[in-house]
Amino acid sequence: MANSKDFVQKMLDDLSPLGDVTARPMFGGHGVFLGGRMFALISKDVIYFKADDENKAEFAAAGMKPYGKMPYYQTPPAAMDDPRRLEYLGGAAVAAAVRGGKKKSKKNKSRKS
Repeated sequence: MANSKDFVQKMLDDLSPLGDVTARPMFGGHGVFLGGRMFALISKDVIYFKADDENKAEFAAAGMKPYGKMPYYQTPPAAMDDPRRLEYLGGAAVAAAVRGGKKKSKKNKSRKS
């Protein structure tokens, strides 16, 4: 089952206070990006936020599990009806993405040997 266009657009709208949030199809779902960094993914009309040691306890406390072996956790159902909570979780996921490394470049850069 693919993501519905309406759900993807709703997530982009709900997360728009974070900045210019975009989505693009990938892995049978959608990656959600801000400033070139993927901070969420959408699969089967469920959004998962990037988590690391600083924010994953919050997801675990709500009983949420990671998406497979990836560091993305399902958003607690109560947050889906609370725009402020969703924005907070999205912001924490952006911070985790920043802590996790450099943003992806669309161009291949040559490396020095």
